[in-house]
Amino acid sequence: MSDRDSGGEFLVGFIFGGLIGAVAALLLAPQSGEQTRAQIKETGIELRDRAVVLSEDVRRRAEELSAELAKHAEEFSTEASKDAAELVSRSRALADDLIVESKKKAQEVRAKAEKPFSDQG
Repeated sequence: MSDRDSGGEFLVGFIFGGLIGAVAALLLAPQSGEQTRAQIKETGIELRDRAVVLSEDVRRRAEELSAELAKHAEEFSTEASKDAAELVSRSRALADDLIVESKKKAQEVRAKAEKPFSDQG
């Protein structure tokens, strides 16, 4: 499972756990209804604030990861471009060498082919 998924699952679990805790507090609290409602309101506000902080933290972490991945992608792209340019350069040099060698061999063959005719004359 990816880190991105576990952050969302954690947030859902966090909120769900908070709600269960609030319900348990309602059922088990030896307080008046007014005090219980005030406590639930405070707990709800705390949970909301925690959820906001947690979601901001998840968003910040996602932005950091995104920036890091973009940096690595740029580095990889630069390296790949350099490697491709070097490969093209080597290929051209090899092709040039082969052309020169082929011309040299062709001249040798031509010279050998013309030699018997020049000896007759």
